[in-house]
Amino acid sequence: QVQLVESGGGLVQAGGSLRLSCAASERTFSTYSMGWFRQAPGKERERVATVSWSGGRTYYADSVKGRFTISRDNAKNTMYLQMNSLKPEDTAVYYCAACKTGVRCSQPDYWGQGTRVTVSS
Repeated sequence: QVQLVESGGGLVQAGGSLRLSCAASERTFSTYSMGWFRQAPGKERERVATVSWSGGRTYYADSVKGRFTISRDNAKNTMYLQMNSLKPEDTAVYYCAACKTGVRCSQPDYWGQGTRVTVSS
């Protein structure tokens, strides 16, 4: 079973930056497409960004495009989400996910426990 562990969440002021990390337990990590999802209080979980197994294809939600960057280091079994120009609206619990199939990881097979990001105004 693939285990995913997020880290890097915390409290940051609006306009600041934060980098989230997702460490995978499986060496087959490199064969999965990966993604970041988030869920804010009172809202449904939404897809934030995804990256293909090779890192060559990415997807971003309109709300974060131009501010967030997703990347992965398969040698380290780790995925990252660099978040810049953070807004209070970005406050949410961020979840790491992995997909066996699908370029944009729309139907994740594995989930992390989440890391909380709070952006103050």
